[in-house]
Amino acid sequence: MIQTIDINVDVGEGVNNELQIMPLISSCNIACGGHAGDVETMRTVVKLVAKKHSVKIGAHPSFPDKVHFGRSVLEMSCAALFTSIKGQIKSLMNVVRSEHAALHHVKPHGALYNRAAVDEDTAKVIVEVMKSIALPLELYVPYGSVIAELAIQENIPIVYEAFADRNYNEDLTLVSRTEKHAVISNATEMFNHVIKMIRQQKVTTIDGVEVGIKATTFCIHGDNPKAVHLIKNLIRNLEHVYINIQ
Repeated sequence: MIQTIDINVDVGEGVNNELQIMPLISSCNIACGGHAGDVETMRTVVKLVAKKHSVKIGAHPSFPDKVHFGRSVLEMSCAALFTSIKGQIKSLMNVVRSEHAALHHVKPHGALYNRAAVDEDTAKVIVEVMKSIALPLELYVPYGSVIAELAIQENIPIVYEAFADRNYNEDLTLVSRTEKHAVISNATEMFNHVIKMIRQQKVTTIDGVEVGIKATTFCIHGDNPKAVHLIKNLIRNLEHVYINIQ
């Protein structure tokens, strides 16, 4: 039986590998000024997506922290965080509209994503931003997370996401990047990691424990130095077992 999944990649982050990545994937998350990017980089990526490849466009807001690439938690008031996240999404929406394209989803970045997975106040801010936008945007969220639960309660359409290039702890949080084996950079290991999540709905954690997980979109980070190689290998190996990217 042929299955289909979505592969998403974070782009517009200054790595400049979008030309190689876009023909391979089915959705992208465009940095919109919080951790990386500006109107010019957003426009460049949107033009590439809208005019050459049918890739779903997502906003990739973060804590407003370019110094740490959005990978450190900023202690902000809920009001300030709401204003920042909404402003980032609106910036991309303006670019998308001017290029006659469509915004499909929102996926928080880095520390914002990880914190919203476990912290109710942060999750509420993101959900409130989603409710304030007059578009039926989907929200990419981790399975079993606080933000997933809140979004469901508020009738925000969600898509469960898992990470092809990251290892997991038993509580389904991601292994910290400060740890040695946080990032998966071996193509065979990545395929085994992803196929288990698709076929068995399980992930083997960093401690060797199997935990249930659900996902229909899988992320590979665009700033991974091997991103293009890993994506190509993953797609080829998935197609060999009748799993298509769509």
